[in-house]
Amino acid sequence: MAPFSLVTASVSWLAKSFSVLSSTSTLARCTSVLPAAYVNPVRCLTSQASGPPKRPLNGYLRYVLQQQPVITRHNPEIKSVDIIRRIAQQWRTMSPEQKQPFQEASLQAREQFKVDFQHYRAQLTPAQVQQQALDKRQRLAKRKAIRKKRELTNLGKPKRPRSPFNIFMSEHFVEARGPTTQAKMMSLLEDWKNLLSHQKQVYLQLAEDDKIRYKNEMKSWEDHMMEIGREDLIREQTLSPKKKPAAKRLAAKTGPKKAKGKAVKKATATGKSKTSRKTAKSSSVKTARTTKKT
Repeated sequence: MAPFSLVTASVSWLAKSFSVLSSTSTLARCTSVLPAAYVNPVRCLTSQASGPPKRPLNGYLRYVLQQQPVITRHNPEIKSVDIIRRIAQQWRTMSPEQKQPFQEASLQAREQFKVDFQHYRAQLTPAQVQQQALDKRQRLAKRKAIRKKRELTNLGKPKRPRSPFNIFMSEHFVEARGPTTQAKMMSLLEDWKNLLSHQKQVYLQLAEDDKIRYKNEMKSWEDHMMEIGREDLIREQTLSPKKKPAAKRLAAKTGPKKAKGKAVKKATATGKSKTSRKTAKSSSVKTARTTKKT
């Protein structure tokens, strides 16, 4: 027989569950009993004691966390994607009164998050604040690069040409030695180093052909980007010389050092001409004054 304290705890937990069920009677038709972790008005679900508090979940995500184990238990053969779709469909068909417990819990957890975050920021040193700002900039730059890469992929930008070793590795990766991917790559690198020159020549020629393929595909792709108005994605060396500034055109023709030297010589010549004009003017004024005195 279970100890008396365990029985008492079980009874109290059931009482709490029934109290939650009675307070959300309108939600009982499409949801099960809400555990305290999903409707606690103060607790932040995703906060960590050892680090900065994370933003709390919104009402929909709280509903997903509450419904996912229930649907999985009743339908173990359903895939995770289908479970999320079913939960999303249930959320869309729920009335505002049925969504209210989840949304109120999210709002209260958000207020608690603001208090916890201010308390956390007050404990940081200036060096830690500076490091956090640097980490944030790095994360934003990484996200921007990922979005840019995804955009270029969706626009059909051609893939870069492969090197001779990459072509060799793709052809022999399946039969390469080693239990892991890294071990296979190391063994392929050794095999590549041991190849004879005439054997490598085949892959060198394939790499040259791939460069030609990349050049032709990039030309067609950049022409298409020009047509749809995405000139910001076109490489600088392929832009029309008319659209380049004068300094860049001069640098492209004569090189940056020669262009700079020509600019300096031109400025020096201009300065000398101005100085000679001033000298001639002053000498003419002096001559006029001398003639007037005599």
